[in-house]
Amino acid sequence: MQIPVRCLSCGKVISDKWNEFNERVEEGEDKKEVLDDLGLEKYCCRTIFLTHVDTVEEVAEHEIT
Repeated sequence: MQIPVRCLSCGKVISDKWNEFNERVEEGEDKKEVLDDLGLEKYCCRTIFLTHVDTVEEVAEHEIT
């Protein structure tokens, strides 16, 4: 679904960095460098960014009955 507002482990606000992370990675920048530049140094925050799978479009296809 969507990226969490806060890190699930340490509680740091991370959602405000998600769009910039995606844009820079799509432009070809190294993920490690982008995460470092965004100030995401803890492994828990980095893990959320590196493992997140956006499933909004998949879920939107299904109807609620």
